[in-house]
Amino acid sequence: MSTGHDLVIGLLIFTVAGIAMSLGALIFGSIVRTRLPHPEKGAPYECGEPTIGTSWVQFDLRFYVVALVFLIFDIEVALFYPWAVVYAEAGVPALWDMLFFFGVIVVGFLYLWRFGYLDWVRATGLHDRTTRVRADDAMGRAARQWI
Repeated sequence: MSTGHDLVIGLLIFTVAGIAMSLGALIFGSIVRTRLPHPEKGAPYECGEPTIGTSWVQFDLRFYVVALVFLIFDIEVALFYPWAVVYAEAGVPALWDMLFFFGVIVVGFLYLWRFGYLDWVRATGLHDRTTRVRADDAMGRAARQWI
């Protein structure tokens, strides 16, 4: 047989063995473990906290934005390492390529920063911004208490 066939057969054996071991562990675990059903075990929870209300709530979009920004910069940092390894061989063109790549990321970051997408608490414009704390009201007395 040729080396191409040997490679395919080896990969096939590896895949079948991996699936067999995974299914074998699951089947063995289902046979060995005890079954003690309880309504408390079947109740959904989040991080050990009991659920309050329905699970169909509007998810705050800021979590999604923060996750995407983290993912973008995480990938950027991961791409800097291979570039740094081959920089000596590639020379100045590689530097310009990486500066362009980094510039695109920075422009996106500055856009998010400028329009307040990175601020966790955003001003909504509903509150009166001219309100000041006076020394003689309750808020002023409370503030002086901490000074």
